[in-house]
Amino acid sequence: MILVTGATGFVGQALCTELSHRRMDYRPVSRNSRPGFFAIGAIDGQTDWSEALAGIDTVMHLAARVHVMNESAADPLAAFRAVNVDATVNLARQAVTAGVKRFIFLSSIKVNGEGTSAGKAFRASDVPHPEDAYGRSKLEAEAALLAISAETGMEVVIIRPPLVYGPGVKANFASLMTWAARPFPWPFGAVRNRRSLVYVGNLVDFILLCANHPAVRNRVFLVSDGEDVSIGQLIAKLSLAAGRKAWMLPVPPALLEGLAALLGRRAAAQRLLGSLQVDIGETRAITGWSPPYSVEEGLAATVAGARTKAR
Repeated sequence: MILVTGATGFVGQALCTELSHRRMDYRPVSRNSRPGFFAIGAIDGQTDWSEALAGIDTVMHLAARVHVMNESAADPLAAFRAVNVDATVNLARQAVTAGVKRFIFLSSIKVNGEGTSAGKAFRASDVPHPEDAYGRSKLEAEAALLAISAETGMEVVIIRPPLVYGPGVKANFASLMTWAARPFPWPFGAVRNRRSLVYVGNLVDFILLCANHPAVRNRVFLVSDGEDVSIGQLIAKLSLAAGRKAWMLPVPPALLEGLAALLGRRAAAQRLLGSLQVDIGETRAITGWSPPYSVEEGLAATVAGARTKAR
């Protein structure tokens, strides 16, 4: 039996759908009471998980305080630690007591850092370099889980995805889809950045592989679609999925960065123009895993999902 925390979130919903499709026994956890879910309330370092953990062999811990663009907490690091560290450690220790054999933790590539230089993709073995409170909280949770594993013998698997997209995705990616469907030229024809993404179907497939694979014990894995794209290529693929052709103007990246700085949008420009690549070679070698969906398939499903929701 599998316990899924964060089951009502973006990745959690996709994971539970696939678990049902594969006819695997699982117990989804929700903060609030709803049909078919185990209600646990808000999670922190004091949450009682004993009833939810009864009969559980594997925990898939997706629940988290996620990265937010407009932070409102007076002490962001404390707010992230309360959920991402304290609640995770509390759940893990109770999982040990309940006899859980494997604890799969969804972390973030932000543990590695915010960006990469040309030809220098992140690897799981790199020295972590988180640059914000969210990334630091995820790194602290990873370290605590590995310490618990060394102390108790419960197996831990840590997965660090980059940006996750798919049907139902929100925030910046949803906005990008909306703009990509519009018929006007984009100034990214000269941008040669490279970004790794992961379609939610690929991420879910890897999470499920980790439930039983013998070689994943106490390891950290990076995942992606296996194909990195520039911002221009991403928009072109999104436009194509929406039935349009994207027109790209070759505006020098330095000019785009300068304009963004004048407008006070330097951080937004970095997300669009900067690179963030992950190397999944070790993930493939250790597990034999390959992403079952291509970038084109993932983007097509994402655009189709947005169209269905809009009807």
